[in-house]
Amino acid sequence: MSRGRTGKRVMLLRNLFIASLVAVSISAARAAPPWLSLPPTPTLPKAAQSGFAPVNGIKVWYALFGRGEPVLLLHGGLANANYWGHQVRALQRHYQVIVMESRGHGRSSRNQEPYGYDLMALDVIGVLDHLKIKKAAIVGWSDGAIIGLDIAMKHPQRVSKLFAFAANSDPSGVADIATSDVFNAYIARAGEEYKRLSPTPTEYKSFVAEITRMWESQPKWSTSDLAAIKVPTWIVDGDHDEAIKRENTEFMAANIPGAGLLIQPEVSHFSFLQDPEQFSNDILHFLGRGGAAAR
Repeated sequence: MSRGRTGKRVMLLRNLFIASLVAVSISAARAAPPWLSLPPTPTLPKAAQSGFAPVNGIKVWYALFGRGEPVLLLHGGLANANYWGHQVRALQRHYQVIVMESRGHGRSSRNQEPYGYDLMALDVIGVLDHLKIKKAAIVGWSDGAIIGLDIAMKHPQRVSKLFAFAANSDPSGVADIATSDVFNAYIARAGEEYKRLSPTPTEYKSFVAEITRMWESQPKWSTSDLAAIKVPTWIVDGDHDEAIKRENTEFMAANIPGAGLLIQPEVSHFSFLQDPEQFSNDILHFLGRGGAAAR
């Protein structure tokens, strides 16, 4: 075989090899879509102010960022305020952003009172009082969204707007997540974070058991309960949410007067980690500064 033909053959084989590598890479990327990933927990930027608010017999950790109209971010069950790191960075350019950690979560302490959304909503009111904030827009994820809905129902004078992501109105609205790799990874990660942050670092197992009892019985809101919400509200979820049944999301949006319904594409219960730019832009659009996170 001539040297020229040998060179062409080597080049052809090389191109085929490169093409196969590209195909494998594309296939691997397609095998792990965003909604099946659990990106790392972000960090919070440097706070303008942080500390503990004495509220209802416990100490609630909080932090403030930026300046402007107040926006309060409420995290989900088992989590901590660090999960909002991406959103704080996007929102603090335009708003005063407040994060806090629910009782028993993150750096906040707890007492012997059973967990309940009404009680946790009163904790939020207590933090706002401590900070002398009369009214704030609320962005909530999962349990944080349920707490936001509770406040909108029972303390509407304290809420200017509500962005409720991945909430449920009844325990029947929650799907079985026992076989979800993403959720199991999240629960394990939350346990490690609990050990690092909590004032009771060895009590994660009992903490989860107590929170689970709340999840099994609360909330239990009727159509008339939801109809009592009068503040501007968006009910939001990911199109691949592992935990929340779509029919319950649509039920809430249909029964809150004037509520918007937003289903974010290609994300799950952890949308704010899987596509933080999309999530932050949706918040900014809701608050009246559409697209600012992308600029």
